Amino acid sequence: MKKMNTLFAFILFALSLNAQDLKVDTSMRMDFEVYDPPSTLVVPEHPLTRAKFPFIDVHSHHWRMADQDLTVLIRQMDSLNMGIVVNLSGRGGAALKAMSDNIKKYGYQGRIALFTNIEIRSIEEADWLENTIKQLEYDVQNGAVGLKIYKSQGMDHKDSSGRRITIDDPRLDPVWEKCGQLGIPVLIHSGDPKSFWDPFDANNERWLELKTHPQRKRSHDDPAPWEQILAEQHNIFKKHPKTIFINAHMGWFPNDLQHLGRILDDMPNVYVEIGAVIAELGRQPRAARQFFEKYQDRVLFGKDAYHPEEYPTYFRVLETADEYFPYYKRYHAFWRMYGLELPDNILKKLYYKNALKIIPGLDKSQFPR
Repeated sequence: MKKMNTLFAFILFALSLNAQDLKVDTSMRMDFEVYDPPSTLVVPEHPLTRAKFPFIDVHSHHWRMADQDLTVLIRQMDSLNMGIVVNLSGRGGAALKAMSDNIKKYGYQGRIALFTNIEIRSIEEADWLENTIKQLEYDVQNGAVGLKIYKSQGMDHKDSSGRRITIDDPRLDPVWEKCGQLGIPVLIHSGDPKSFWDPFDANNERWLELKTHPQRKRSHDDPAPWEQILAEQHNIFKKHPKTIFINAHMGWFPNDLQHLGRILDDMPNVYVEIGAVIAELGRQPRAARQFFEKYQDRVLFGKDAYHPEEYPTYFRVLETADEYFPYYKRYHAFWRMYGLELPDNILKKLYYKNALKIIPGLDKSQFPR
């Protein structure tokens, strides 16, 4: 027994000497931007190239629609199973009519819808309101089915004295009222992710995005606190209950779905769309699925930037139960995605039924009941 104890002690001593030799090399460094190893996880994978049901993309931008060859766009849409694309960049007036005429020329009135836009920087001019209302009426007569408000309107646009024109400026009230009277929704983008206003340091989840896109970084009050900008948006939702509003990018609360749910509870005239926030939904599959189950009548499909190769990630998150798969832009999401596996009845509402309910004039014949 004594010999065994001596042998055991010797082994421990030898191991301790070996451990001392294997010191950590503190000179080794791996940059966060470089370290992105492929996963060794082996699980079932179901990558998709087409949506399960035809869908309506309510958030897209096509600046050259007045003169572009629309057959190319339609061919891409067909490959994705996209029934209708909503071009939010209709501009208004003669520019919108030119787009509408080109759509008619190609015979794609049932596949492409237009939202119009307005100019608010001339809000101090005596005839601004009259001209803006006339433009809205003219645009609707020429095929516009909604109004798009850009984030620059309410954040960056200023009056002649240099003051920011807030989106809840009372002078804009007749515009929101007119949209309600015309029966067209207002798709509005206010603000950006909260992290853009936060300190640019190791605790900022959007650090890589802000490094690669420094123009997106804002100081606490540039042009106002984040909370104030969203509050200004919510003010018009509450003030105009007879107007339908589509809050772009899930109102920048895709990372706090409980709070977003409270907003929807308080404002029944508000809908949301999922453009550019699928990475937030894909990292919280159980909470996101519960949200879609509860608010299945209030969420629309949107994408924002039109890149056909990026849609499959949306389909995979929404339709499959896949686990731990990458997002297509690491600076947006360095984490992995998980599928929500939404049931067919919710998918149909998300993909087309909710849009058909609130956007007038869309061709319903190409969608299943």
